[in-house]
Amino acid sequence: MAITPFGKGRDTENEQTQRKAPAAPTTTGAGGLTAFIDQGSEFEGKLSFRDTVRIDGRFRGEITSENTLIVGESGEIEATIRSNTIAISGHVTGDVVATTKVVLHKTAVVEGDVTTPTAVIEEGAVLNGRLSMSAKGEPKPNAANLKAVPSDDPK
Repeated sequence: MAITPFGKGRDTENEQTQRKAPAAPTTTGAGGLTAFIDQGSEFEGKLSFRDTVRIDGRFRGEITSENTLIVGESGEIEATIRSNTIAISGHVTGDVVATTKVVLHKTAVVEGDVTTPTAVIEEGAVLNGRLSMSAKGEPKPNAANLKAVPSDDPK
């Protein structure tokens, strides 16, 4: 009894070897797309990855990356996001923290605070929250670390 690969039907072995799947793009070096969550997919929990991931489905929880997160136009994210670079074209609800750059494309809607040293916001993008920008590695000023500086100007 011959066992055929799942989903292949009753093709003969010869027909299976003649048919080839299209070559996947290579991901040599940093920045290549290594995972794709397609439209219609829904996930909940913690997502951690090292390379580039694109989400066009729904995700709820927490996302941490060492490289790039791309949220496609149909992407709906309800999460805290921490990544090196974040490009958003879909809808994100939650705080976004990027160590290098955040790009909000014209179809992006972000409801939450964005912290990044570099921001690119295209005309049409919506940001309902605060945008905090500081040089990489510098602490953000807050009430706890602000000090009054005496003025030399007598009044």
